[in-house]
Amino acid sequence: MAGWHRLSRRELLKQATLFGAAVTVPLRVAVSSEQGVIPDSFRTLTASEARTLEAVVARLIPTDENGPGAHEARAAHYIDRALGGALSLAREVYSTGLAATDAYARMTKGGGFAMLGPADQDQVLGEMEEGVATGFEPGSRSFFNLVRTHTIQGTFCDPYYGGNTDFVGWDLIGYPGLRLAVTGDDQRLDAPPFRRRSAYRLGRFTPPDELAVGERGEDDDGR
Repeated sequence: MAGWHRLSRRELLKQATLFGAAVTVPLRVAVSSEQGVIPDSFRTLTASEARTLEAVVARLIPTDENGPGAHEARAAHYIDRALGGALSLAREVYSTGLAATDAYARMTKGGGFAMLGPADQDQVLGEMEEGVATGFEPGSRSFFNLVRTHTIQGTFCDPYYGGNTDFVGWDLIGYPGLRLAVTGDDQRLDAPPFRRRSAYRLGRFTPPDELAVGERGEDDDGR
């Protein structure tokens, strides 16, 4: 069984925090609302690719009794938009890698990856991580690591970039959002919860030029 399967959810999330630099990489991905919520449709991936990717990210950081995962964070949508922008050089890698994932699932489990049960999906992903899954160039481990890294980014990034929808990723790791200062009132035991917001809504950071900033409202909604 692959190493990531042996990890508890808590341990996985601890590992995710080690990707801090990657999680906050300012990917120039256009999103369509001030809360970072994006449409259901995919912009870059084909319908078949999107189904496979959605299923993959949902198993990498799964939804369970402890809370939501990459699916609710819309990590696959984050990746889709990044592949149309900052990660455009990886577009072909995703095309061939997702096709290989589906083909390997059909060969070993008798169905496309998205159609398999969780246990079979985990076994396919475990074999990809171990590098024993066939049909991948240069190898399944390389593609597995790429998707895992981008899934972590999409789950825990600043919502400005299209992932971490409704801050579900930050909820998982207990991150309250960026604070430039903490007042005495903030530290009171009866203080109301700190209102999280994108770093780009604090007025101290300049959003990347390529983002659709004009599509957002100017009012501060606490996000």
